[in-house]
Amino acid sequence: MDFSIKTIDAKTGVSSIKSGCIAVGVFENKKLSDTARELDRKGAISAAVKSGDISGKPGSTLLLRNVDGIAAERVLLVGMGNEDTPTEKNFLTAAQAVAKVFASLGSNDAVIALPVDKIKDRDATWAVRATVVALRDADYRFDVMKSKKEPEQAGVRKVTIAASATDTGALKTVVAQSVALANGMDLTKDLGNLPGNVCTPTYLADTAKKLAKEFKLGVEVLDRKQLEALKMGSFLSVTRGTDEPPKFIVLKHMGGKAKDAPVVLVGKGITFDTGGISLKPGASMDEMKYDMCGAASVLGTFRAIAEMDLKLNVIGVIPSCENMPSGRATKPGDIVTSMSGQTIEILNTDAEGRLILCDALTYVERFKPAAVVDIATLTGACITALGHHNTGLFTRHDDAHDELANDLLAAGKATGDTAWRMPIEDVYQEQLKSNFADMANIGGPPAGSITAACFLERYTRKYTWAHLDIAGTAWKSGAAKGATGRPVPMLTAFLLDRAQANGRKSA
Repeated sequence: MDFSIKTIDAKTGVSSIKSGCIAVGVFENKKLSDTARELDRKGAISAAVKSGDISGKPGSTLLLRNVDGIAAERVLLVGMGNEDTPTEKNFLTAAQAVAKVFASLGSNDAVIALPVDKIKDRDATWAVRATVVALRDADYRFDVMKSKKEPEQAGVRKVTIAASATDTGALKTVVAQSVALANGMDLTKDLGNLPGNVCTPTYLADTAKKLAKEFKLGVEVLDRKQLEALKMGSFLSVTRGTDEPPKFIVLKHMGGKAKDAPVVLVGKGITFDTGGISLKPGASMDEMKYDMCGAASVLGTFRAIAEMDLKLNVIGVIPSCENMPSGRATKPGDIVTSMSGQTIEILNTDAEGRLILCDALTYVERFKPAAVVDIATLTGACITALGHHNTGLFTRHDDAHDELANDLLAAGKATGDTAWRMPIEDVYQEQLKSNFADMANIGGPPAGSITAACFLERYTRKYTWAHLDIAGTAWKSGAAKGATGRPVPMLTAFLLDRAQANGRKSA
């Protein structure tokens, strides 16, 4: 799907644009948007609205053909709600409705002329990005594992977004960035949706190598012997029960100045999680192929920022393995020594994500990072707390960490990839006490997502750090089962904002 920007003004309106379809907004109060009013030269649109053929409710649509006086073959009326200045939610609903209609439209090209520069509390750049991502999300298909592929997508393949904003160059940049973001999200979805017998740790490593080759990134993949030399006893304890070799992947996008400290993204890469000896129930265990969505989101984010040629130093670190039961597998009650030298009593082998992440979080100290963000499908407790709407965000409570948390929250809000900040306090650390080791790997049922974050926090005290628990947001179950691509939008916006802030400091 190709996207472009067309600037319109009083002299260059939308009625003369030749296309297979033009989408314009209407409202519940039977008012027309500016572009709809321009197309209503002979009253066909106002007549349709007054007759009640379209309610104007957010996401309602009505397709008109051969409207007199305009160049487009069709006009798609799209409900924007009851306010002339649409809310963010109503605009997103309208954009998703357009995407659904365009997917089966009998035309190759179309124009979107929704009021992108009149969204309440948002600007045109936000609306353009939201539109591109909505259309690409509707266009996404995953059928690579089917013997009979889905038919080639019909519908619109070339989309022009009409805007009255004067800064056409800025909007063209936003379109390019939005396409890059959608490409990154698609990669994350693809990796998540692949089965565990295909998307192994080796497959993730090969994907990182392909990205590095395509975009000239730095890449290094450490194998078992190198992990043993680094004394990553915690990480290696998880992989003892499987025949698949572990991989420790390091990607480097060094787009900033050589002296600039990097932002490090650490992604949990458990490519299948049985729970190990603490075996999970069989129901829905197939969804544990999604336990590498943290790793997938790091790779997707790198795909996006590399295509954008982001002027920022970013390093991705992905510890990856399977968690399987066997005669060699780690047992409940075993004690292991992490790379940091701290010892861990493993009370539950299904709390394995923190065991691979803690060694990765120790490893990243060598990069002297400006900030570290780990991303993991870490706890079912986070789903209990926040459901499937918000990612759990955890950081320490001080000025530096408050700033990092606020930046991530703002990036999430700007992209609709939202998070909610949860507490990390010393009182929760008490639940991780062990009689036999420096700590246990679980703290019991109460506040399970918080004690998991508290476990990770013990390995991050040499830098500014945040933890994103994406267990509730990385994939959907049921009829809509599939990876969502989250939190690639949040991470990409966070890094874009950071790069822009660095640019302002240098200016």
